[in-house]
Amino acid sequence: MGKWPSLDKIELKNGSIGDKEYVRELRKLQHQLLDLQIHHHQTGGRVVIGIDGWDAAGKGGLIQRMIYGLEPRSTHVWRIGAPTEVEQGRHYLWRFWERLPARRNWAIFDRTWYGRVLVERIEGFCTKEEWKRAYREINEFERQLTDDGVHIVKFLIHVSPEEQKRRMIERLEDPHKRHKLGIEDFRNIARRKLYVEAYDEMLEKTDTDHAPWHVIATDNKKTARLEGMRLLVQTIGKGVKIGENELDPMIAEAAAKLWGWRPGGRKDKDKSDKEK
Repeated sequence: MGKWPSLDKIELKNGSIGDKEYVRELRKLQHQLLDLQIHHHQTGGRVVIGIDGWDAAGKGGLIQRMIYGLEPRSTHVWRIGAPTEVEQGRHYLWRFWERLPARRNWAIFDRTWYGRVLVERIEGFCTKEEWKRAYREINEFERQLTDDGVHIVKFLIHVSPEEQKRRMIERLEDPHKRHKLGIEDFRNIARRKLYVEAYDEMLEKTDTDHAPWHVIATDNKKTARLEGMRLLVQTIGKGVKIGENELDPMIAEAAAKLWGWRPGGRKDKDKSDKEK
């Protein structure tokens, strides 16, 4: 733990990337993610992806590119907002336990259980004793998941205050983006210094070997998306050998009996003759 410098001292990767190169790399990463999802479907794997960061940092844009082309029935995106009245009456981690993926499934959280040590801490929605205790509770929660075979990948998306302001004004001026705005966004931005302190302590106390943080620091949306997807492929693909998706012999035999189909697209001669 504690390998990260203060968030406002992390150097931003603001290099540009051409449209053709971006699309080419994006499609390659999306295909790799699909291969990994197929692998997890075959092996019963589970993946939890948590994405936190500043308002207008690009969390939604990253998620949109991550899930493109994935199997929708086994990919679940959870947008986490204020807890409901029912959720408020339970431990703050309860609503996340409820949304954890089953075998062969991936769950992506747009904001996470770290709200306890971020917005709830700063807005006073919990006591100092509660948010201080939460670091231990969260580490134990994540340890329980990884001990049970769940892959956890945590992203923190960081942009400069100047870029955040530019994107927020863009939302103010674009009728098709105004729905993304909330009054709390401006309150959070005004308290950026407090959030930097909270993010710093969060990174220091919850960057563990079993569930490390990946900080994506850039004002370039394309760079952030590609870096996030590369990190996801590298993390959940570690030690995985992706080969051809082998056909289940029982399925092949069923197709042969029904249609005379054989691997390679050929048909049994006898079956073909009977169909004529």
